[in-house]
Amino acid sequence: MKDGIISTDQIVLITTAIIVGTLARVLTIKEDYRQYPSYPNGYLIHVITGFVAAALGAVAIPALMTKNFVAVTFLTLAIQQFRDVRKTERDSLKDLENTEAAYRGDAYIDGIAKTFEARNYFALIVSFSTGLTIQLINSNLPWINVVGGVLAGFIVFYVLKRFSKGKTVGDIADIKEGRVEIRGSELFVDDIYVSNQLGTENARKLFQNEGIAIVIYPREEHFRITLDNYGQRQAMLFEATRSIGVKRYHFTRKDYEAGRVVITLVPIVRDINKLIETVKETPLLESAKKSHTVMKTYLAGRE
Repeated sequence: MKDGIISTDQIVLITTAIIVGTLARVLTIKEDYRQYPSYPNGYLIHVITGFVAAALGAVAIPALMTKNFVAVTFLTLAIQQFRDVRKTERDSLKDLENTEAAYRGDAYIDGIAKTFEARNYFALIVSFSTGLTIQLINSNLPWINVVGGVLAGFIVFYVLKRFSKGKTVGDIADIKEGRVEIRGSELFVDDIYVSNQLGTENARKLFQNEGIAIVIYPREEHFRITLDNYGQRQAMLFEATRSIGVKRYHFTRKDYEAGRVVITLVPIVRDINKLIETVKETPLLESAKKSHTVMKTYLAGRE
């Protein structure tokens, strides 16, 4: 950069890094969308914030190469911006709690908000890595620089994505359909007491005829610590109700002796297989991960 004029090579570097970094954010939105209520507006918001993060990472290299170290300090503003994104997401989801059939719960909301913040760091790091690679190659053939930068960017993205891949309920538990049984005004699933709120004849008939249930069995004893967490059970119930809808009634209950967890409801869409698959894919919340064997992730992904 001379006399305030950006060279062609630097334009190529910045443009390539921004595109790759933004694309990295776009590729993770599909994962986030399952936990996010607003579409397409929410989709657009996160593409824009991803673009901003990628731009910050892209211009860092030219700033360093021109010894403009003061300009690099704007990265601290990026950290604050991403923290504001997390706060905004948390506040937005909490405001929507009263509109949901079942609450997400504070633990799930906190995990979602942190995920959205982390995705922006993905864009920044991938963009920075792309720009740095282009600068290091520094070939006289621009296309070699671009190809090398893009490859490096996607390798970094793959490593970050695999390393940050969280586990799900299906990784630590088996899920089976439960048998719904009504005894007077009390509801049982596989002989596990669930509720005594079925006091009317209509309520009993509705649950007996249309109610479905699943029972979650921890694969190892220490996995009970995670599944017994109230926030984790609330997250599973929320995903269940959002997946197949709720006509009326939804309950979750744990069996203190065997460690089983019950989820039962009267759904709008009576699809037990979809319910089982949804609960299997519910993320294990960071606040509920008490065992290192449950929490551990690897550069190659989940073990």
